[in-house]
Amino acid sequence: MKSALLNSTGLSSPRSIVILTGAGISAESGIRTFRAAEGLWEEHRVEDVASPIGYARDPHLVHDFYNERRRLLQKPEIGPNAAHIALAEFERDFTGEFLLVTQNIDNLHERAGSRELLHMHGEMMKIRCDYSGEVFENREDVFPESECSCCGRPGGLRPHVVWFGEMPFHMDEIFNALAVCDLFVSIGTSGNVYPAAGFYQAARAGSAQTVELNLERTGGNFDRGVYAPATEVVPEFFANGVS
Repeated sequence: MKSALLNSTGLSSPRSIVILTGAGISAESGIRTFRAAEGLWEEHRVEDVASPIGYARDPHLVHDFYNERRRLLQKPEIGPNAAHIALAEFERDFTGEFLLVTQNIDNLHERAGSRELLHMHGEMMKIRCDYSGEVFENREDVFPESECSCCGRPGGLRPHVVWFGEMPFHMDEIFNALAVCDLFVSIGTSGNVYPAAGFYQAARAGSAQTVELNLERTGGNFDRGVYAPATEVVPEFFANGVS
């Protein structure tokens, strides 16, 4: 028996699904969200810790900020929740085309078992060399004076994340998938910032059904919305998979 919520989309057997997740799916794992109304992230002004200008002005502050976030992700009490796990299990059993796009820079989807995954805003557990463009897995603290393992030069390592004013990653691949999917599901995101704010419109342009799963209604004109914590609504929506 398939999920009653999923059946309510009118698609008994979708062939291609694109899912977008935002901060709301990780909040219940203890990852604090960006407080957009106050323009603060973990009590810092966003422009100070998540912009190229802020990095140029005070690289020590920026590295300290991301070092702390990286350490948080490695604490034993921080892990995937029921929503992450439900998506990974759904992907495992789904026989059609599947793409999970996340705005989150944590690694909770990977740890839950998700495979077809794109991080449009980068990844906390990676760093990038500004000199060579090389990207590395990294679990340790990084400092302005840290030397790059690829070129041996100090001062070029930065978090592999997209800051305000920078272009998100994988946009061509994401929009190509949206153009041909027949179900788009937005989970735990306000949908206020482009390009992600336009994803549901791109999906609808290709005749996809669109669904919003969120704590509260956003401004998007979705075909269906269910409003509850992610750990409640995501497992229910994707229960028992789709044939």
